Amino acid sequence: MPFDPSDESTYDRARLRQWARGRARSAGVDRRDLLRLFAAGAAAGPLGLGAAGTAGAAAAGPGVVKPLPPELFTVRGTNAETNFAALRGTGPLTPVDRFFVRNHTSTPRIEADAWRLTVWGDGLTDGPVEFSYDQLRALPAVERTLFVECAGNGRSFYASQQGQPVSGTAWTLGAIGVARWRGARLSDVLRRAGVGGDAVDVLPRGLDDEVVANGVNLGRVRRPLPVAKALDDVLLAYGMNGEPLPPDHGGPVRVVVPDWIGISSVKWVGDIEVSASPLYTPWNTDLYRLFGPAHPAEGSAPLTRQTLKSAFELELGATVAVDRTRLLTGRSWSGAAPVRRVEVSTDGGARWRRAHLRDTPCRGSWVRWSVPWTPRATGATALLARATDATGRTQPETAVHNTQGYLFDAVVRHPVTVV
Repeated sequence: MPFDPSDESTYDRARLRQWARGRARSAGVDRRDLLRLFAAGAAAGPLGLGAAGTAGAAAAGPGVVKPLPPELFTVRGTNAETNFAALRGTGPLTPVDRFFVRNHTSTPRIEADAWRLTVWGDGLTDGPVEFSYDQLRALPAVERTLFVECAGNGRSFYASQQGQPVSGTAWTLGAIGVARWRGARLSDVLRRAGVGGDAVDVLPRGLDDEVVANGVNLGRVRRPLPVAKALDDVLLAYGMNGEPLPPDHGGPVRVVVPDWIGISSVKWVGDIEVSASPLYTPWNTDLYRLFGPAHPAEGSAPLTRQTLKSAFELELGATVAVDRTRLLTGRSWSGAAPVRRVEVSTDGGARWRRAHLRDTPCRGSWVRWSVPWTPRATGATALLARATDATGRTQPETAVHNTQGYLFDAVVRHPVTVV
């Protein structure tokens, strides 16, 4: 049945049916391996990438180029989570020295003058087209302030707050960063390459090492975008906060997909396949879909848009002084619409009051907020923050569980002790 690929929910449902019925093409992995991984995820909870590594060798250490001082980051395997308290006093943009790092293997070092982007596939009207770094920079440049957030951000709270086991990296709320990205529109690249009217999916692929999970070589990280999204607002970014894109964040060139889960924003992009048939990879079959009792037996459609969250710029378990006023600060964001209201409770949720928004709410970014607090009694308590976006959606008390711990959106209970 024909469908409008610009309607994300319709696109997702159609892709799920095509995959389940064997009408989609596997991009780079034998379909039998994909089916085995898919069946394992649907039956018992996802493979995750806890056992993943570089093809042929285990990744050594975090594999990150920039320094990871403990006051700024918590190292989690090959990843580095921003300590949210380290954002206090910074502006709306996340400084590069404290922007989180999500790596499937390790950060490659790629020189800009040696970098090439190949655009190819049966969804083009002509043959493959290659772009050098200088040719990409010669295209009309755009700048946009956008967040990039891992789909598993907040995952640890499924276990610690809701008592529900999940697999994957145990992020708290620091797997997000907001940057001013500069680059070329993916639509300009695709049109110059001759994107055809029968194109369906656009598949960026990274230049980092191949990923191995459960004995299966998954290849390099890649995840398809519907052609309507690719032609809409996606960037091929080569700049970050006014500087050339650093290696850990995808330099020399990465994809940035506004509002969508971070895996869509492929780092170190080296080729883009434009396909006239739907494409599937491990990153939209077994991974980055929802499995569990609340979801279909075959799993949800592949995840696209991010959800709604709030975080305090304060250490978890912090100690604060009684009868002394302090300014609580934090940030809230949504993948669906600008955040319009933030409420804070300093007594575990018994009473709520409006926080002051320090930024003009806008799509694709977060809003900083603050509220004064003078604790009057000693002992343990919990700080809570809940956001409401322009769609009218408010963070719930609990998040709907899924076995891989994606899209946690519940109000987080932030423990503090008053002394």
